[in-house]
Amino acid sequence: MDAAPRFEALRMPPAGPSRQDIPGGGGLVARFLRAGGSQSAVSVPHSRCFNKRVLETHHMSLQGGLLPQSPELAPDPRRLAMRGVHRAISDLRRGTPVLIIEGEVALLVGAAETLGASGLADIASGGLAAPVLLLAPTRAAALLRRPVTQAEDQAVVALRLPAAALDPVRLRSFADPTAESLLPNEMEQLSPPPLAGAALALAKLGRLLPALVAAPAAAGVAERLSLLRVPAEDVLSYPVSAASSLKRVAEARVPLEDAPEARIIAFRAADGGIEHLAILVGDPEASAAAGQAPLARAHSECFTGDLLGSLRCDCGPQLRGAIKRMAEDPAGGVLLYLAQEGRGIGLVNKLRAYTMQDRGLDTLDANRALGYGADERNFLVAATMLREIGMTSVRLLTNNPDKLSGLSACGIEVVGREAHSFDPNGVNDAYLDTKARRFGHMLG
Repeated sequence: MDAAPRFEALRMPPAGPSRQDIPGGGGLVARFLRAGGSQSAVSVPHSRCFNKRVLETHHMSLQGGLLPQSPELAPDPRRLAMRGVHRAISDLRRGTPVLIIEGEVALLVGAAETLGASGLADIASGGLAAPVLLLAPTRAAALLRRPVTQAEDQAVVALRLPAAALDPVRLRSFADPTAESLLPNEMEQLSPPPLAGAALALAKLGRLLPALVAAPAAAGVAERLSLLRVPAEDVLSYPVSAASSLKRVAEARVPLEDAPEARIIAFRAADGGIEHLAILVGDPEASAAAGQAPLARAHSECFTGDLLGSLRCDCGPQLRGAIKRMAEDPAGGVLLYLAQEGRGIGLVNKLRAYTMQDRGLDTLDANRALGYGADERNFLVAATMLREIGMTSVRLLTNNPDKLSGLSACGIEVVGREAHSFDPNGVNDAYLDTKARRFGHMLG
């Protein structure tokens, strides 16, 4: 079947301590390892062996006695909330259902692309009603091959699942538009259950396809089935909490081909999740301290373009061009290398989107066919990193108006925009045209 008519309904107009910090670490440890010993046998002061996370969890001393509760050891509520979301994401990715809760309401959910027979059995036995399929409206439109309607305050579509559809293979086909669809004759649209929006948000945080099997949960199901519970509020606040908690955790001088004077600073959020990087070229920190506005670029990682030299996008030339441009600028610059692959949908989903593009969709509609928005990135990540390195006023190297408004909204003064475009290569011509025509990029 021709893919273009099938997706016509969703086309829309533009709209830690170093070795030197450990007493004897630079000498005793190195000599011991060279002699063939095990590092675990090296004796270092107890203050260097304690793991604060373990202490927060167990409050036990090496002798087995209880440690006194002190303000320093009191768990940080925000850290605990993010940790709970992180664990729920891990369970969804493993195919294990989780409970999303708010007050007395609980929704039992599992990711359609990872659920197996045991996960479906848990939802069937722990639900108060027959499970439904939760989808983003754009994915539901693609699946049903027609526009869908929903209330203005609802960003989720719920479809009744026939008994024959409660099968892992068929569920994956509903979730993934690149799979061969095995559609029932008719899937009835229902009102989404409470907390459906938080369920879809949790799947997106896990870089999973936003398609879930869900049912209102029976009392006591978490204990009976050993399932994790996560508050809906923690899920919805997670992007802001994680971005605002970013701290620099490591840095090193890394001479680059086009920028011999470069450093890389790694940032990690309080949940211990994936790191973001800041590449400092020249001495932009000193320039900022002197009242100048260094160059800055928020660059989302692109495995295919940055590392492999893919011709489908312009990410590789933008990355290398930005670093070279900063090396030539007297004020230097900082390139924020953000773990937001595919405009925030992740590498796996970006590859799925490429498959949809090969079937006739552009980059915007391909993301929407997967159930994602056109751009799922969080610019608070970039703003927090800039503030951590003392840069609150920058000249932004970008063609994307959303980055200008996004960083400004997050408290970064953008004193000017520096154009940053590259000629099409014969493969990415349509991609660049879509960026200009539908995303509003200023490509000249």
